[in-house]
Amino acid sequence: MSTALKSIKSLAPLLDRVLVQRIKAGTKTAGGIFLPESAVKELNEAKVLAVGPGAMDKEGKRIGMSVQAGDKVLIPQYGGSPIKVGDEEYSLFRDHELLAKINE
Repeated sequence: MSTALKSIKSLAPLLDRVLVQRIKAGTKTAGGIFLPESAVKELNEAKVLAVGPGAMDKEGKRIGMSVQAGDKVLIPQYGGSPIKVGDEEYSLFRDHELLAKINE
């Protein structure tokens, strides 16, 4: 990764791409027992950090995005383009690759 990319805020997705960060599973049970890292599974939930402006259709009109920054989404277990900035890991997905929007 380029050293010019110092923070994730300087990364703006293009077209219909969505920048997400996986939500980490809890490392503590409801009873207060701490779990080892090997027992913690990755969730398929992610928080949307940034979205592109949307793809263009055949007539040149912009197709709106189905999510916006701050939304919680369900992502596929595999896929996306991984991005690492410092110790943090992020992923870029296309809007149509997201499985669901989680309403809270």
